[in-house]
Amino acid sequence: MHLTDIARRHPDNPAVVAAATGDVLTYRELDERSVRLARLFANRGIGHGDHAALLFDNVPDFHVAAWACQRAGLHWTPVDRHLNPDEAAYIVRDCGARLLLAAHGVAELAEAVAGGVDAVETRLSFGGPVPGFEPEREASAGFPAEPAGDEREGSPMFYSAGTTGRPKGILRQLSGEPFGTGLPLDQALTGLAGLGPGTVYLCPAPLYHAAPAGWTLATMRHGGTVVLMDRFDAERTLQLVERHRVTHVQFVPTMMVRLLKLSPGTRARYRTDSLRSVVHAAAPCPVEVKREMIDWLGPIVLEFYSGSEGNCFFSIDSMDWLAHPGSVGRATLGRAVVTDDSGRELPVGEVGTLWFEGTPDFRYHNDPGRTASAHDTKGRSTLGDLGRIDADGYLYLADRRVDLIVSGGVNIYPREIEDALTMHSAVADVAVVGAPDPEFGRRVRAIVQPADPSAAGPGLERELIDYCRERLAPYKCPRSIEFTERLPRTPTGKLLRRLLSDGLAA
Repeated sequence: MHLTDIARRHPDNPAVVAAATGDVLTYRELDERSVRLARLFANRGIGHGDHAALLFDNVPDFHVAAWACQRAGLHWTPVDRHLNPDEAAYIVRDCGARLLLAAHGVAELAEAVAGGVDAVETRLSFGGPVPGFEPEREASAGFPAEPAGDEREGSPMFYSAGTTGRPKGILRQLSGEPFGTGLPLDQALTGLAGLGPGTVYLCPAPLYHAAPAGWTLATMRHGGTVVLMDRFDAERTLQLVERHRVTHVQFVPTMMVRLLKLSPGTRARYRTDSLRSVVHAAAPCPVEVKREMIDWLGPIVLEFYSGSEGNCFFSIDSMDWLAHPGSVGRATLGRAVVTDDSGRELPVGEVGTLWFEGTPDFRYHNDPGRTASAHDTKGRSTLGDLGRIDADGYLYLADRRVDLIVSGGVNIYPREIEDALTMHSAVADVAVVGAPDPEFGRRVRAIVQPADPSAAGPGLERELIDYCRERLAPYKCPRSIEFTERLPRTPTGKLLRRLLSDGLAA
């Protein structure tokens, strides 16, 4: 649906509610401000196919900026606000941004980034001053609030998380369709999750990531309301579900684990009966965690597997998952193929590299080598994940190829070991990596963030190793456990294994 049509029909309906402050951005305000901004861009010669960079914390103004870029036909790149100035400036330069939009809440970082980027022609601030930036409201005030007649859909260009190296932009071809047509994700979510005018979507994750940005914009395409958290907190999440009668929410498995580790009394204190769909993605979910979530909230848990590259999409609902525990579902886009290292297609049930065919193409911006390595001679593409497909077409992920531990010629998947340890009551977080071993080449090492830091020591190490051995074959279990105050994760829960491999596991 066209944003302007929604604003005309329901001008005072909330498009975004800031959970921390209660501030509301109505559809009328969202539409008028984004239209004026899009007209400002055009006035400065920035239009279809150009690039913009967005540097925001989780505030409603992010959506004003994103919608302006979307209706102006731009490629727009949300930049991780947790990066240091050099890292953030690299992304702004690499994406070729002519336009830099920044929130007052990240003013210090925005000022530093702008000082390291020469190509940006227009810099606009939102929600308060940013040194060296024009205030958005003042700069756009003189432009009409009626949409231009030539609006065309833009597209976000997300950067890979950089878990294994320098992040790269994932560039998709613009559709050229009139604004209001929507993106493929907007249309898919109508049937998948039942988004509609009555949707209240709780967003507990950073908007610079693909799923939070994509799902919040899709909610607005359907006239729903986004409740935007500034950061995730388990009990606060339940409070917001009850207060706003949330119908849809999306988690990563780390968030689900923290919710499940709340006391039964705390969980029972809040009403969750408004929920119609609890979505999770972004990282593999331990079977035990998923089963407990379904037992608690009912068969409303929906999982999907995809990537920012947009070259695959699998989904599975609760009932299907209970019949195929551990699966991420069947393909709803194209076809998946499992191959060995030589590219030979493997039989049903065997683990290998996942390739996808019959799906939209993509390329990594300014990186033809990486683009080539993600494609084969048959036109298929890969995310680098390992998995297997059963006789009914259900996909089971194993791990990423770069995370695989080969010990004495045997493949060991860190995810399987992490799943075994994560629900132990003494474990707040866990990661498994390969450490050098003179006899086997690599050996399994677990790095644990204990729930009670004072419990760390030989006794807990022995308890966790025994706990693992009760659930897995001995060769898969760690021979040592290292304790740490905190594991390096992105705000969406993705583990930065590169940092562990370079440091703790050296």
